Amino acid sequence: MIASPSQKIVDQIITERRSVRAFLPDLVASEDIQRILEVASRAPSGSNTQPWKVYVLTGDSLTQLSEKILHAHQHPSAEEPHTEEYNYYPVKWVSPYLERRRKVGWDLYALLGLARENKQGMHAQHGRNYAFFDAPVGLIFTIDRVMEQGSWLDYGMFLQNIMLAAKARGLDTCPQAAFTQYHKIIREQLQFSENEMLVCGMALGYADTSKVENTLVTERESVSAFVKFLT
Repeated sequence: MIASPSQKIVDQIITERRSVRAFLPDLVASEDIQRILEVASRAPSGSNTQPWKVYVLTGDSLTQLSEKILHAHQHPSAEEPHTEEYNYYPVKWVSPYLERRRKVGWDLYALLGLARENKQGMHAQHGRNYAFFDAPVGLIFTIDRVMEQGSWLDYGMFLQNIMLAAKARGLDTCPQAAFTQYHKIIREQLQFSENEMLVCGMALGYADTSKVENTLVTERESVSAFVKFLT
């Protein structure tokens, strides 16, 4: 089968998308952000429920949120610990997921020159999440608490659409579950309702290709490893 031009473009955008962990300070046009979210909202959702809610942070609003979360990250309180509202990862890790998780972590730290015993350096690198890796745009996503598991599946397709629409415009992203730990700070700062649950955050901007962390390319299993064709 001969690939059509549109097929080649879609395949290229999907395969070139990756999580970027260092951004340039170059601003992103508000019209581009608006259009990316408009395109992404065409994601399918059960009975067209469209369960996504998005907070777009730039300028002072981005800086203020980052500073508050970074302060909590750098000065953890035993009396008032910050914990996630939902389990993004399994409570008990098993193979092969544990090995995959460890590999991507150590691959990133190796690029950054962080040895396993350098706990302080790893903590600081993790903290870069909360500065949105210096991206000029931070996105915070919430969902109404009444929505169930199916709506979270819909949400994932919406998030993927954002990342692909951004990539098609020469922009890069990093989806960030790291923010879920600080949902109380984020709710207070953004003043969203108790009926809303934080889903994740996302950095959006232009990749800094001079940074070594952006050379990381994660491995993927072959199709034969996760698919069974039945005839």
